[in-house]
Amino acid sequence: MKKGLIIGALLLAGFSMTSSTMVVYPTVTNNAFQTGEKLRYRITYGFVDAGEAVLEVKSTTKKGAGTREMLHVVGTGRTLGGFNAVYKVNDTYESYIDKKGIFPWQFVRRVDEGGYKINQDYNFKQDKLKVHNGTKEFAIPVGIQDMISSFYYARTLNFKNAKKGDVFEFKCFMDDKIWPLKVKYVGDEVISIRKGKFKCKKFVPVVQTGRYFKSENDVNFWVTDDENRIPILIKAKIPVGTVKLHLVEWSGLKHDLVKAK
Repeated sequence: MKKGLIIGALLLAGFSMTSSTMVVYPTVTNNAFQTGEKLRYRITYGFVDAGEAVLEVKSTTKKGAGTREMLHVVGTGRTLGGFNAVYKVNDTYESYIDKKGIFPWQFVRRVDEGGYKINQDYNFKQDKLKVHNGTKEFAIPVGIQDMISSFYYARTLNFKNAKKGDVFEFKCFMDDKIWPLKVKYVGDEVISIRKGKFKCKKFVPVVQTGRYFKSENDVNFWVTDDENRIPILIKAKIPVGTVKLHLVEWSGLKHDLVKAK
């Protein structure tokens, strides 16, 4: 009798431990991007090309939590021409993203902007609801995004039946804090860039206290109204003018990028 009670207690304790630590990973339908995709953007200040940014989706043999297949996303940014003498930028961002859930397991940030440097390494323990920055550990909700995985996760959101004023929100971990990222859909437009005209959906950020941009009109971005859902143009107001980031080159897309007639 006593032995049966002991075994029962052990089984109950084991079940309790398993239940309390079991994590259900989010599953995302990704029909927007694939391995091999490469996007190149030009950053324009006024009429001058000040820099460029490149985003690439690569394969990797690394696994999340030992068994989860991942994609390796790399983003780089640099200044061009004479801007290197004024304010040189050389940035690299990397994210190892879960294939099924489109959330990060590892994030690397190497920023060098005019001599100002940031080095960040985040180890996302999504199975334990923790993220470690090398010295501290923080509690997180499962499926939280990082700075670069957010770009790809946002492309998996369903905008097909969006109505003007609809707000889309998800959480992102950056600079050792959890931030709610919110964007509002404001309508459809045909946008003209160097590579042609494209049908797009226009979004603005929902302004939050403590962030750099104070008004919805400070940032506007346009996403292709197709299965790719690629941001092709971003306009941001800064104290000394307007900065534009526009798509100039692409390859390896999951779907053809069709121009508007």
